[in-house]
Amino acid sequence: MRRRGRFRRSGQQRAAARVPTESMADIAFLLMIFFITTSVLRLDQGMQVELPRATATLRQPRDRIAHVWIDAEGRLMVNDLLIAYDELAPILGDKLRRNPELVVALNSDRRTEYAFVHRALGELKKAEAVRVSFTAERGTP
Repeated sequence: MRRRGRFRRSGQQRAAARVPTESMADIAFLLMIFFITTSVLRLDQGMQVELPRATATLRQPRDRIAHVWIDAEGRLMVNDLLIAYDELAPILGDKLRRNPELVVALNSDRRTEYAFVHRALGELKKAEAVRVSFTAERGTP
């Protein structure tokens, strides 16, 4: 008697070979975490921004300008008079009623925090000062 193969197949078809893809997302996530954590970010390199300087100025008559000064410590002065921030709007409102052509020149120290300038601008808004000039240092051409 002739022997057939050692194994017999019982009418079942052979299962197709497949690659398991269930863990692909996990592997991609782990690779992404690995590259993010091992990358070196150079934050010290950046684009230097040079702000524009005024090249020409227009002289206004002294009676048409109200100078507002803010020093590095945040103290506020209007035409050489030291005042509190909440006094700025009433003082400038009175000046603007007397002279509608008034220009407010806002001067600040380079070291002044922007929070003080922002607060002064809010007071200028309350006084309805629409002609505001930010003074600049005279630059060399």
